[in-house]
Formats: sequence, structure tokens, C-alpha cells
Amino acid sequence: MTTRTPISYFTAEGARCVSYVTTADFVTVSLISRTSVDMQKRSPFQSEAEMDVPLALHSDNAEDVATSSSFRHFRIKHFNLDLSVDFDQRKLRSTETLELKCLQDSQSELCLDVHPSLELHEVAYSTDNDSAEWLKAEFSTKEFTSYGMTLVVKFPSPWKTEDEFRLSIKYVATDGPGVCWLEPGQTAGKIKPYVFTQGQAVLNRSLFPCFDTPAVKSTYSASVQVPDGFTAVMSATKWEHRKADNTFLFSMEQPIPSYLVALAVGDLVSAEVGPRTRVWTEPCLLQAAQKEYDGVIEEFLVVGERLFGPYVWGRYDVLFMPPSFPFGGMENPCLTFVTPCLLAGDRSLADVIVHEICHSWFGNLVTNASWGDFWLNEGFTMYAQRRICKELYGEAYTSLEAATGRALLRQHMDNTGEDHPLNKLRLKIEPGVDPDDTYNETPYEKGFCFVSYLAHLTGDQSRFDAFLKAYVDKFKFCSVVAEDALEFYLDYFPDLKEKEVHKIKGLEFDSWLNVSGWPPYLPDLSPGQSLMKPAQQLADMWAAQCLDMAAINTVDVRQWKTYQTIYFLDNILKRSPLPRGATEKLEEQYPHIVQSNNAELRLRWAQIVLQNQHEPGYQHVRDFLNSQGKQKYTLPVYRAMWNTSEGTKALATEIFSHTSHQLHINVRNYVRKILT
Repeated sequence: MTTRTPISYFTAEGARCVSYVTTADFVTVSLISRTSVDMQKRSPFQSEAEMDVPLALHSDNAEDVATSSSFRHFRIKHFNLDLSVDFDQRKLRSTETLELKCLQDSQSELCLDVHPSLELHEVAYSTDNDSAEWLKAEFSTKEFTSYGMTLVVKFPSPWKTEDEFRLSIKYVATDGPGVCWLEPGQTAGKIKPYVFTQGQAVLNRSLFPCFDTPAVKSTYSASVQVPDGFTAVMSATKWEHRKADNTFLFSMEQPIPSYLVALAVGDLVSAEVGPRTRVWTEPCLLQAAQKEYDGVIEEFLVVGERLFGPYVWGRYDVLFMPPSFPFGGMENPCLTFVTPCLLAGDRSLADVIVHEICHSWFGNLVTNASWGDFWLNEGFTMYAQRRICKELYGEAYTSLEAATGRALLRQHMDNTGEDHPLNKLRLKIEPGVDPDDTYNETPYEKGFCFVSYLAHLTGDQSRFDAFLKAYVDKFKFCSVVAEDALEFYLDYFPDLKEKEVHKIKGLEFDSWLNVSGWPPYLPDLSPGQSLMKPAQQLADMWAAQCLDMAAINTVDVRQWKTYQTIYFLDNILKRSPLPRGATEKLEEQYPHIVQSNNAELRLRWAQIVLQNQHEPGYQHVRDFLNSQGKQKYTLPVYRAMWNTSEGTKALATEIFSHTSHQLHINVRNYVRKILT
């Protein structure tokens, strides 16, 4: 049974409102009302009556054990960072100014998330926005977890509800986990140093004191002074360059969570590749990036807008990071950070960026309120990515790509055991556990399966497309938990709610969230068989004891798209070691694969070389690991070397001794663990 209960409360602007709370019988979390930043705007999906009812969210009562901040007692309306970059000492000297509002009476302390790498110098506050008078505040730090600590600011008298004030913090950010300083040798140009930040999941507390939780959002601005010859870029809607003192000014006009604030400073240049997109790179990569993505990204954005609603962030720029960047991409709003491995030279990996583009709606606009519900960011984004690709490339190719994702999920669950707690969609992250340590394939691929199941229940793709657009519009600029999303789904489809689809035995929504294991529903990927079957058959021919080269020569793999070739190589890898002499023949037969600049193909060929102990191919392994430092590519190759033979162990030691200085510190440490 569903009931509607009136709750009276005050908005952040001071108006008294009444909200009606809906509680479905599969929901156990109580609701507390909170207004959306965008609440006063009329949505095309809301009736006149609904506009009078402010948004009520389950996430208002959600717990986030990864923060020790006062995010339920105070609201950060806006903050400004005044930064100066010092490459010689590897320091960011900063003054942060926060505009705060008290949400509960009798608050005499304010807690912010910080990191031991921050040098805190002075804290002051002011109650008058127009006054230059600042009063020094007493502050101290206390231990919290291995990945952060708490800044406690004490005030001489308690704040009352609706009180507003400014807080100023002078500090220096050093070599913390979220601030990555690169030597010239770790960059593509090898001439100038570089610094970039990585906020997800809980690393931006080492960049600036904050409410380091995805549960709350705010706008921000920044000024970044850099040495001559350097350029600063940030995840911001507006920017300008003040040439007099080489300071870059930024403004993010849309509210975002702390983890999406991002900065990079280096020898950077840019080129326009679309009406709202430019690529940023080091000078030596600009031509390649411009050629690879000229006219490409706008097509992805247009299809995304048609499916999910307006792109609200203004520009969509892409920063191609130095080769030591350990990640595939980071969806910082307005400025996605991506690996240079996407520059394959033939646009064969251009569609990989669709995933990051889809975060513009799922993750950046509608955000998981805690890292335990990470599947809301990634499961919806995986579905959105494949929905766009289906429109552009067809069902067969999209199913093939999804099959590679399913194989990764199978591999992960085989390694951990299906009943491992990490294989639930909703994780219970225990106090002290770093959310980054829970990262795995489950929120991506099992999350995709759950969202696909929700689509399947509607019986019609266009109905579910309309739901996704309404979901984004309903919760834009908000942070949500699973109950918010699933309750809205049932309310949007009253016919499904009446049928109690959330209670179907074995497919209960609660079981999807809270039971470990393989997805109870798998979307139909059979359209991909038209591409998968030829790849499987060809791999079988190469694994035969007697090679039938006449039959092999009838298959023209040059006509295959990237994921079909990847699927073929994955099947070769499964069948390795191949019969004697087959690897040499394979190398001769497909020089376009062996010599490709496509990092996905290079990874798999390196693994095939190692699993077959094909010594003439060891130089390929050396070249691949020397050319990039992406964690997803680097660690599997080192594991393959360490687990194959004494000869490949020696190869691993040799390569690491020559390339370790190029790697990000985290990847370097992971490799060291493999080699011990």
C-alpha cells in the first residue's frame, strides 16, 4: 500500500512549504524533505499541481561514512579558490572562501574534510558580505580515517538556523593523493612539468577543505596563477585568461559535488573540434587529437540530448592527459580528462568517449548520494552509452560491445566468488574503508543489467526512453539513492506498480540491490551473434592442431570494427597457448593488428605474446608499456609476465626498471606488489 503524508519544513531560502511524502512498500528508508536547487523552474514533465509540491528525497536521510563533515548542519552555497601554482616546491598556495548557511540551531562547530597533506595556516570568518572585517576562528584537526582527517572550526557563539556567514581558510596543498605532480619525463612533451587533480571518490579533500561527499552540491569559482609558459584548465562553465599576471579565472555556475572539481596545469594548447567542443593537449599531441575528434563529439552530444534531455553544461571540452595518466577517463563537467590511448590514429576508439559524455546526465546531473550507490552513476551511464551506440552503430555492434563487458563481469566474479560482498549493487561501506577500494566491475555491468531489466519491464523502448528523460529532469542537480530512482520508476509507470513488478520472485528490486551474485536478468545480446560467431569460428581455426590457412584466408578481418577484432583476440587468448608455430603465423597474417596504435588491440596482442611465450614479440610488450601508464592496461600485462615463466618474469623486471619513473605513483606501487 502507498500513502501520502504531509510534512511542513523551511526551504534554504526561508520559505515555509508543505511536501507530500510517498512511501512504497519496498522502501524502508524514511523521508525528509529538501528543495532542489532547480526547484523553482517549471519542468515539462510536471503538472501545475506538482509544481506546488517541493521535491522530497530519500537521500536527505542517507548516511555517508566517508565524510566527517557537517554537511547536514551547514550548507555551502558557493566557494572560491584563490590558487598559486609552485612547480619547484610542488605546492598549491591557496585561500579558500566559503559562503555558508546554518541549517540547524545551536551549531558552534563546523567540520570540513581535509587531508594530512594540507598545510593549514589560518581560519577566519565574517558575518557581513559587504565588510572587509574578518574575525580569526579557533581551529584544530582530528583523525578520521587513513584517507583523510577532520578540520574542526570553533566559533565563539553558536549559529542559528538561517544564519549566513563567510569562512576563509589559508592553506597549502602539497603532494596529496588527489594532487598529482608530474616530472617532465612523465609527460608527452618531456620538457615541462605538469600537475592535475583527481577528486573521485574522496581525494579532493587533499586539494581543498570541503564537504567531501556526493550528497551535496554547490557552485564554485577559482583564480589560478601559474608560471609563464603554462596554462590552467578547470571543470568550469566559464573561464578567462588575465594575461597581466598569467592568472586564469574560472566559474562553475551549476551546482556540482566536490569530487567533480578538477584542475590541470601544464604546457597546454587547444583546438576547436565542434560548435561546443575543443580538445586540450600538450603541443605534440594537438594535431593527432584534432584529427581524431574533429566533428565526432557533436554527433554524440546531439543523440544524447535527443534521448536524455538538454546538455546543461554549455561546453564539452576534452583534455588529453599525459601518458602516465592512470585512468581511462574522468567525467569532470565541461572538461573530461581522458587517456591519450584514445588517440589511435584511425578513430577506432573515438566511441569510447561516449561513456564520459553520458555522465553529463547520469553522474554529474543526477548523482549517487553516497558511494554505496555507485551503480546509480555507472549502471545508468553504461545503459545510456549503449543506447547512444545502438542509435549510431546498430544493435549487433552494441550487443557485441556489451558482451565484452559481460565477460569482464564474469571474470571479476570468478576471481572474487559470486557471493563476495562487492558483488552487490548496493554496498555497505564500513567506516574507515576507502570507497576507492570497493571499485570493481559490478556497479558498471550488473548495474547495466538492472537498468536493462527496468527497460525490459516497460515492454517498449520508447516508453523507457521517455522515463530516462523524465528521471533526469526530475532529479537534475540533485543527489539520489536507489529508493529515489526506483520509487520514481514505479510512480512513472503506474501499470507496473499495480502489477507489483518490484516483487517478482527472484527479481525483487530489493534482491537486485542487496544480494550478491550474478545478475538475475541478462539483456538479450543475440543480435551480436552475427559478429561474434565469425570471430569465434576464426579463433577455433587458429587453435586447431593443423592450421587450415586456405580457410583462414577467406575471412577478411580488415573489414571488422574494433570490438569484433577485440572479441576475436579475446577468444585467441582463451585458447592460448596455441599449437606450435601458430603464434608466428598469426603475427604474419594480421600485421594491421600487431602494428596498430589502438591500445585495446595492443593490450591483447601483448597478452597473447606472453601467454604463448612468443619471444620475437617481447619488443611489442616493451614498446606498449613504455608508451602509456594506464592502470587498466599496465597491470594485466605485468601479471601475465609474472605468472607465465621465469623468462617473462625477467622481462617484467627489466621493463619496470626502465619505465617505473614514467608511471603514476599508485600504478608504480601496484606493479611493485605484482613483482614481489
